[in-house]
Amino acid sequence: MTDKKVELLAPAGDMERLKAAVKFGANAVFMAGDSFGLRANAKNFDHQAMIDAVEYAHKNGVRIHITMNIVPHDNDLDGIEDYLKFLNEIGVDALIISDPGIFMKAKELTNIDLHISTQASVTNTDTVNFWYKMGAKRVILARELSLEEIIEVRKNTPKDLEIEVFVHGAMCISYSGRCLLSNYMTGRDANRGDCAQACRWKYSIQEENRPGEYYPIEEDGSGTYIMNSKDLCLIDELDKLIEAGIDSFKIEGRMKTAFYVATVVRSYRQVIDAYYDGNYNKEIVQKYFNELEKASHRHYTKAFFYNKPDSNTQIYENSSYIRKYDFIGVVLEYNSKTKEAIIEQRNRFFLGDEIEIFGNYKDYYNYKIDNMRNNKGEELEVANRPKEKISMTINLPLEAGDMLRKVIEG
Repeated sequence: MTDKKVELLAPAGDMERLKAAVKFGANAVFMAGDSFGLRANAKNFDHQAMIDAVEYAHKNGVRIHITMNIVPHDNDLDGIEDYLKFLNEIGVDALIISDPGIFMKAKELTNIDLHISTQASVTNTDTVNFWYKMGAKRVILARELSLEEIIEVRKNTPKDLEIEVFVHGAMCISYSGRCLLSNYMTGRDANRGDCAQACRWKYSIQEENRPGEYYPIEEDGSGTYIMNSKDLCLIDELDKLIEAGIDSFKIEGRMKTAFYVATVVRSYRQVIDAYYDGNYNKEIVQKYFNELEKASHRHYTKAFFYNKPDSNTQIYENSSYIRKYDFIGVVLEYNSKTKEAIIEQRNRFFLGDEIEIFGNYKDYYNYKIDNMRNNKGEELEVANRPKEKISMTINLPLEAGDMLRKVIEG
């Protein structure tokens, strides 16, 4: 067992998700401003929101990493110098970069740690060492590496260079996410932050001399999702990665909900802590794998972790998510004396519902809703107004930011 503790790095598409990541156990959060990142359709952070985010994270001992990992054309770089100076002034902790030109500008204009993005497709020791010599503080390895390859990279690179790997989240069919399919099909460039996820669509074949006649790739006649990947999940492999000397575990998902962020971060946090506390075992791993299944996800895969992935890494039937639970509310306030909780409603729930309440602690609470009132003190049978504030008397040790979920019927 090593004394060095691995960082848990979580995604944040907006302030609500950042706060969820912080509350549920992230050591660092990665996010983006209005430009230069690879999730143009996330809410992201304007300048004031970034200032607020850095202040909030640092107050809670959490680092902020900013994504600047587009593959830019010249006209994508307008304003980049001012943006880098701004990030330097507000005290962000790291920049995630894939392009050498942006890297050099950041090196010249800031004192911020520079991390090499997975988008740079770093798959070998020589390239890791190249980026170290250029001044990189950390390299995020490509997802195409196996555990054996990751171990070899770590053995043969400087110990003061940090190595980060993805452990959870959506996978891309293209090498390290560098895809032209979205651009070709829709004009939306994935490498400049605007992926349309064309890999998730249904496809069939049309023969050249028979226009209009479509042939399904699968025999069932309904088409196939030949490029649709499962989601990565390595929660049961964390011990191997810690012992390999990895510095940071990354969770994908800046487009995901606060409920997703909370559920996934909490699960990985508890397993990581169990390792360092000497309590890591199959039962702990299974317990929090079961928790991961309560967040919306596709089927899970280990991808390249042990070898090149086979057809079991793809989902051919559809591109939909598995969703077993609804996120129904979040605790805004809790009075430990009166036991009154103020809940902000997120999805409809009823008096008498059996629900689960979870926070950043090892277990969740089962609870049956036996009382709820609106802001006028009137008794309610159903909470069905979006973001309505509901008052409940709940005799449990709750905290602000705890979340309520319930099994989806049927």
